[in-house]
Amino acid sequence: MNIAENVALVRRNIAEAALAAGRDPEKIRLVAATKMNAASRVRQAIAAGVEICGENRVQEMLEKQAQGAYEGAELHFIGHLQKNKAKQVVGLAKLIHSVDSTELLTLISRLAEARGLVQDVLLEVNIAGEAAKSGFAPEDVPQALAFASQLPGVRVRGLMAIPPICSFPDQNRPFFLRMRKLFVDNGGKKYDNVSMDFLSMGMSGDYQEAIACGADLVRIGTAVFGPRDYSK
Repeated sequence: MNIAENVALVRRNIAEAALAAGRDPEKIRLVAATKMNAASRVRQAIAAGVEICGENRVQEMLEKQAQGAYEGAELHFIGHLQKNKAKQVVGLAKLIHSVDSTELLTLISRLAEARGLVQDVLLEVNIAGEAAKSGFAPEDVPQALAFASQLPGVRVRGLMAIPPICSFPDQNRPFFLRMRKLFVDNGGKKYDNVSMDFLSMGMSGDYQEAIACGADLVRIGTAVFGPRDYSK
């Protein structure tokens, strides 16, 4: 299958998963994870109807941006963001999915203020408490939201999580459901500069399960572009 056929299949799967869960398919947004895909392939995905591209690596994002890879689509940053590279992402990415500390929140706010803008972000939650992953502990999310509400240069739009790698999609259901509860519970609180609009979770192997559990943004690479070749 080519990229256009893959995009069509993923969109059908998203719609079916949403309808099965009693949700509006139009409320689920596909983020094409474009890591390790050339600008020409990204343009093919956009031509096939992809409206959001998500990049994991700053340097790759800058190179493809210079090549016009994302024209006609929103650009999101979905990978781990090192503080020394934040200045290259703020204002370029419409949404940063992976804000994992109050220090990074503070830095993004300062950079955004200096540029006369407000940067939309999601707070990354380490929902399984994995030592190798970054993110806020679930119990620290309320304090992080309260902290972010005092920063004029950021606007928190929701939460993001990357559950453990699993062999079967339903293995991550407990983590997805816990994220949904965290999202709903904190969405009921009132903070300045915070609106719980998006729950970003689910990738190629489990996005239908994530949608069933409440995901609004699904980050899909392999199912759109095919397997990545890590030998290059």
